[in-house]
Amino acid sequence: MTKTILEGERQIPVYAECDILVVGGGAAGHSAAVAAARAGNKNVILMERYGYMGGDVTGGYVIMVPRLSFFNKQYVRGLQEEWFTRMANIPGAVLGPTADEIGSTDAAKVNAWKNIWDTFSTGATQPQHLVRSVYFEPNQLKIEMDKMLLEHKDFIHVMCHSWGTRPIMDGDTIKGVIFESKEGRKAVLAKIVIDATGDGDIFRQTGCPYFGLADKLTRCATTALVWRVGGCDWAAFSEWKKVNPQAANALRENFSKICGFRASPLPGPTNDVCWINNWHAERDCATVKDATETEMETRDTMRDALEYLKEVCPMGFRNAFIYDIAPQLGTRCSYRLDGEYVITSNDFAFPKEQEDVIAWHSTICFINDNCPVEIPYRAILPKKTENLLCPGRHISADELGIDYVNLIPQCVGTGQAAGVAAAVAVADGSTAHGVDIKKVQDILARDQDVPLPRNQYTDPSYMQNVIDHEYGLYTDLAKKAREEAGFLGKVRQFASNQGEIEDADPQSLKSKSEEVTMGTVKSAPVVTDDPHS
Repeated sequence: MTKTILEGERQIPVYAECDILVVGGGAAGHSAAVAAARAGNKNVILMERYGYMGGDVTGGYVIMVPRLSFFNKQYVRGLQEEWFTRMANIPGAVLGPTADEIGSTDAAKVNAWKNIWDTFSTGATQPQHLVRSVYFEPNQLKIEMDKMLLEHKDFIHVMCHSWGTRPIMDGDTIKGVIFESKEGRKAVLAKIVIDATGDGDIFRQTGCPYFGLADKLTRCATTALVWRVGGCDWAAFSEWKKVNPQAANALRENFSKICGFRASPLPGPTNDVCWINNWHAERDCATVKDATETEMETRDTMRDALEYLKEVCPMGFRNAFIYDIAPQLGTRCSYRLDGEYVITSNDFAFPKEQEDVIAWHSTICFINDNCPVEIPYRAILPKKTENLLCPGRHISADELGIDYVNLIPQCVGTGQAAGVAAAVAVADGSTAHGVDIKKVQDILARDQDVPLPRNQYTDPSYMQNVIDHEYGLYTDLAKKAREEAGFLGKVRQFASNQGEIEDADPQSLKSKSEEVTMGTVKSAPVVTDDPHS
């Protein structure tokens, strides 16, 4: 539609003033608020559109956090690991190899975890070992995330049911945010604003550059509505798949056909409840049409999908029922920051030392077998706009690189770093661009349990582990990148978003049958049970 109306000027009452305003209480925003308070700031506001914290984690039912370790070292710690240690003694709240078990090549232990996806390594060139991946109960995490905020209630003011809608600008400097609620339109003024909305709701209106939807064949260009099945027997279902591989393949294909989009049952923290993840292709979670269709089309197929599971595998689903439906849309990616640094596939194919590293994360990238990469502060720092930080799933990355760095661990890690950076900037009277990054790094590594490379407070054995395992570049894909000029050129084209690449789906590159040529990869996407593919 091209019709418009004119909205007249109006006075907006100021609801509150603060040092640090965090817009969005998801994995990134919640972490930013907690980290800022723990770094010494006493005037933080956390604004969230729903009535609970966690976003996709607790509301979208993304109930598995993957690949926190690399061989026998856990690189993703800090607030991300704190979630699970806090819930460890709650029955049925968490499931996954413990920090003491990661890296174990004990065949019996690895086999014991084979029914739970992503808890063991899948690389063909290395001995199988256990990986720190954690499945969790979202409602228990909702409670725990509230408790983390309440522990800092004197420093963090929480505003639920408040939707940040527009930045307040003074030239190129952000001064606060206008929000909508049942109380009407009001404003919060702040020295530093953290846009943790996931879709760049704030930074897109400041005048800073940003990107659109990710490559249409990636995980990031899909939406979802997760639902859960109760009364199942996941162990029996897993054994059925092992004994009947042809039937299991047929189930995988037909289940998606019945749904009308790719979908797959996945394990949860308890044997009697599983979740159904789904991928609605070429959907943008920031558009009304795509968001509405995703929700309604998924719900429309749930009964048929469950009946199919009952019919083909009664031993696993005979007594199954729809347990619940995620209260919010599963959002993977829409708009992305075009920040002071743009993460690309090159960051995984060719190790880089980032002087402003704020997170050192093992990821789900198959190029370097999930080896930790350095995420720089500049990747959450917008161009042009001052005193704004943008952690989370809209981090600055190109249309392929975003697939590897916008999962829950990276949201938590960049959010935690943003909170510390904001606290340091306010304390020093500095700006987001001028913050003392060395001070930020030291607080993260020394005080907040965040391993960082080349930092005096991080055990050197973590870097040695990466070196000993060749930065993960023992994979066939990485070897081709180093050895074949044509393939090297292709990887660089991925990173710079230049050249004509047909069907350049990163997941398709897993296929051993792919044909690599000078500039083109022709290969169909590989469909697996991987919840992150």
